[in-house]
Amino acid sequence: MAAPSAAADGRLSGLTFAVKDNIDVAGVPTTAGCPGFAYTPSESAVVVQRLNSAGAVAVGKTNMDQFATGLVGTRSPYGACRCVFDERYISGGSSSGSAVAVALGLVDFALGTDTAGSGRVPAACNNIIGLKPTRGLLSTRGVVPACRSLDCVSIFARTLDMAKRVFDVVRGFDAQDPYARESAVAGVPIKRFGVLAPAQREFFGDEEAAALYELALQRFEPRTDIDFTPLHLAAQLLYSGPWVAERLAAIEPFFDQHADAMDPVVREVIGGAKQYSAVDAFKAQYDLQRLKRQTDELWQMVDALVLPTTPTIYSLAQVAADPFRLNTNLGYYTNFVNLLDMSALAVPAGFRANGLPFGISLVGPAFADTLLLEQAERYLTLGGT
Repeated sequence: MAAPSAAADGRLSGLTFAVKDNIDVAGVPTTAGCPGFAYTPSESAVVVQRLNSAGAVAVGKTNMDQFATGLVGTRSPYGACRCVFDERYISGGSSSGSAVAVALGLVDFALGTDTAGSGRVPAACNNIIGLKPTRGLLSTRGVVPACRSLDCVSIFARTLDMAKRVFDVVRGFDAQDPYARESAVAGVPIKRFGVLAPAQREFFGDEEAAALYELALQRFEPRTDIDFTPLHLAAQLLYSGPWVAERLAAIEPFFDQHADAMDPVVREVIGGAKQYSAVDAFKAQYDLQRLKRQTDELWQMVDALVLPTTPTIYSLAQVAADPFRLNTNLGYYTNFVNLLDMSALAVPAGFRANGLPFGISLVGPAFADTLLLEQAERYLTLGGT
């Protein structure tokens, strides 16, 4: 599909990867999960170029929740992606196809994107690694935006080592990306862990997920209970506040002229942007900054958070019957991360009795990406799955 550069440096030679269909690959249509939106780019996204230059080969584009609006993997005209362990259950989204391709062993790694949790939720649903880097460390040039100010390119892999190898290749400042950031020096080594207080643990009735979370915590010492309230309030701003207007800004001409070509659920979500004013946007910014000041204080007490990646997992039938509420539930522990400028890494954390996987996420401040990878390695070495 996309051959390695003639000047490949060899770091990823012989490896294959898949690309979420909101990330450009030269000469291949980009649809963002909407055929009516499709265009064929003449140039690959910067992240794809860097992978090609390291010798990796892109072999396919992957299905996704349309316009990266969803955490379920079902909002696509190409059909719903399914959990690799039980086809009755969702794959998670919006980077659904990328996660499934990795979990099935079709490719060595895959690229996704993550605004609300799209690089982490499908990792948890399919028992793989999902790395959501600090905003701006990976170029988003050549990526169809969801919320441009929050978007990240994410990495799926079956091992931490593979995720780190890919991360080391694709990271790097891109002066032509207005949201790119120079890499900063990471903080102190991770030695103190913030965890959910028992009274604030929400699993929406999934008792096995609750038990697996408790089991995973036994491998993190010392632990401190945190107050999850400000994180939860920040998470609610993403879809229940004016940030949904940024999704409309990304595709407004198409939405105004071709809304009937969109998935009905996605159309309703993005169409809701029209209710918000510029005044609402500023008020929400003030609320977010207040919450960020509160959550910044967390890093004085702990070095990283250990959270469930998702509270539970749903069947396709459940999501079809209640698409909005259940999607919101899936983002309970992910939606706040980009809003609050944090880094995150989703890792497997066991299986339920019915064979469905559970995952945890290590969440740190901005630029703690490498530290999170190192800590996850310790966790898996101690007996994580």
